Amino acid sequence: DPAVDLAALEKDKIKGAVRTDFILSAEIIAITLGAVAQADFWTQVAVLVGIALIMTVGVYGLVGGIVKLDDAGLWLVQRTSAAAQALGHGILWLAPWLMKFLSVAGTAAMFLVGGGIIVHGLPWLHHLIEGWAQGLGGVVRVLVDNLFNAAVGIACGAVVVGVVTLIGKLRPKSAVTP
Repeated sequence: DPAVDLAALEKDKIKGAVRTDFILSAEIIAITLGAVAQADFWTQVAVLVGIALIMTVGVYGLVGGIVKLDDAGLWLVQRTSAAAQALGHGILWLAPWLMKFLSVAGTAAMFLVGGGIIVHGLPWLHHLIEGWAQGLGGVVRVLVDNLFNAAVGIACGAVVVGVVTLIGKLRPKSAVTP
């Protein structure tokens, strides 16, 4: 669509990705701190530094590569080799589908992890699911736990969206719009 400002669209996508990465990073730090809560201070610091390095180099390096996938595809399309051009066209065809999948998977991961943190942080809620899932085994147990975590994450996310929306409506409108 020629009417779409691609630079603004990409800027919005990057803004959303940064927000999602920030939330997931905070969730990972919370999980990590929970795992080493009984350790001494320096062990906690060492574990957090290690996780930060792994996340920065590994995960965000991979994310950076995925974000630049379309640029790599375009570069390959512009080569003289028919094989490089075919690979480039394949990457350009795959990239939007991969991004849509990762968007859905990332959102699901935020709900699952965030819901899991909340469930484990509220003993009464954790015991509730333990009681419901008692007697279930294997895959069914894992599925029930994850569905419960997702439901809690979605419910809490809906509350946060509601509060943020309400605050946005209550704030005075500025005279100058960007």
